[in-house]
Amino acid sequence: MRKHAKKDRQRLLVETIERNPFTTDDMLATQFNVSVQTIRLDRMEIGIPELRKRVEDVANRQFQNEVRSLPLEDIIGDVIDLELDKRAISIFTIEEEHVFQRNKIARGHYLFAQANSLAVAVMGSDSALTAQANVKFVKSAQLGDRVICKVKVDEKSIGHTIRIVKVESYVDNHVVLKGTFEMYPEADS
Repeated sequence: MRKHAKKDRQRLLVETIERNPFTTDDMLATQFNVSVQTIRLDRMEIGIPELRKRVEDVANRQFQNEVRSLPLEDIIGDVIDLELDKRAISIFTIEEEHVFQRNKIARGHYLFAQANSLAVAVMGSDSALTAQANVKFVKSAQLGDRVICKVKVDEKSIGHTIRIVKVESYVDNHVVLKGTFEMYPEADS
């Protein structure tokens, strides 16, 4: 594969990221046959933010008028898919402040918070409370891991007020957390 001139590469970089804002620097480096550092320099020069900021911007634009039960900034992780009262997906990158310093393993309360805040967000009501949670930590997540959390509202409900939300969180297609949340969606005002 031949290398592109800098201006051509930067123009193609913009087009590629506009088509898929979730494209990583590694993927771009491979696509353009340059180093990751070159891609980062190109992005900085033309004002394209890093992947995490792009994901956050897409999520905020896409879901700002949909999530009703809490503000987007209160959700742990970046929401990338949401269908109220049905399902949702978020991505949370484990950073230095989320791990135990000795072994770089993620603190469990961050994984729980990602799952719980997404379970609240998927509720189609103006607010929702967690009535009960039953989660199991299956495997540890570590510094730098991208935790993908998927929640699904069970069609069955307990009584007329409690909704069951099933949750699974993954790192590299391996389950790290799974469980259920019993959610109490409060009546719309």
